[in-house]
Amino acid sequence: MRKFFKRLLITLLLLGAAGAAIIIAFNVWIHAAYGQRMFASVDDVPIEDQPRIAIVLGAGLTRSGEPTPALYDRVATAVDLYQRGLVSKLLLTGDNRSVYYNEPEAMRRTALRLGVPDNDLVLDYAGLRTYDSCYRARDIFGVQRAIVVTQAFHLDRALYLCDAFGIDSLGVAADRRRYTPTSQTWWSIREAAATLAAWLDVNVTRPIPVLGPPLPIGN
Repeated sequence: MRKFFKRLLITLLLLGAAGAAIIIAFNVWIHAAYGQRMFASVDDVPIEDQPRIAIVLGAGLTRSGEPTPALYDRVATAVDLYQRGLVSKLLLTGDNRSVYYNEPEAMRRTALRLGVPDNDLVLDYAGLRTYDSCYRARDIFGVQRAIVVTQAFHLDRALYLCDAFGIDSLGVAADRRRYTPTSQTWWSIREAAATLAAWLDVNVTRPIPVLGPPLPIGN
């Protein structure tokens, strides 16, 4: 019996190690594929003839309904892009699971306070996941060229998903402060698995998010 459990433990450890190796290798491959399209700050984003659309991804709310520090930084970075003429509109996409939890509206209030006019803010209330946000950016809002705004740890997956849905995208990191070590550790662990899950969504399961009539905002 002891030999059986010993063999079982070794097998589980080997399977766990193999799974971790696959996840790490896949994440390294994704970063190599999209690293050249990621920029550490707004200052590094190239100036183009035509502005893009900023896709600003949700990152949670506080108990008072205000953006978390990570979400505030994403909106503030998108506002910087807008004020420099690099994007023409902000697509604020997040979770609106109830009347008490409305990420896009909290993002809108923040962008308004930072100086973006309301008619250049577009709200996507069904951006429950990054997959959904990128899918809907194409199918609902007709986005063809975008700058994705999120923290650096998240950019690989976001750019991969935009690319999978045919959106010509760049990414800019919204790391405007030092986040807590606990948050950074959790984000990194979660993101490694989420990136592989994104590949499975695109190539295997292909879920269809909440859709509706087209509301094209154009580039």
